[in-house]
Amino acid sequence: MAVAKAACLNHISRESSDIRRLADFYKEIFAFEEIESPNFEFKVIWLNLPGAFPMHLIERSPLTKLPEGPYSATSAVADPSHLPRGHHICFTVSNFDSFVQSLKDKGIETFQRSLPNGKVRQVFFFDPDGSYLRIEL
Repeated sequence: MAVAKAACLNHISRESSDIRRLADFYKEIFAFEEIESPNFEFKVIWLNLPGAFPMHLIERSPLTKLPEGPYSATSAVADPSHLPRGHHICFTVSNFDSFVQSLKDKGIETFQRSLPNGKVRQVFFFDPDGSYLRIEL
């Protein structure tokens, strides 16, 4: 039986040193629309592809060793606490607390936080190949 209940794609994220350039690209090529973004301690641009999914463009953090893209990776990132600003796929599940507990029961290292408004809870972790996943409630 799957750990997640009622899972659905929440958003896809891209980290960049030039989020305006990236936003303009996705708007021009794929017709993404720019939507209201929250105020974080770093720059973000949120885009939406009508009828499909949102994309969050996040200013690259100079403090972490997350790669700019898959071809610039020199090693795996082992610490999930560095993940909130990196490239990721985000899912929403209806059973957040039991989902997080199941990850812990399986020995999967996680990092949890809430958005500044406190309304959205998040858990960050890696899949077996080292790809970054996030779950939100």
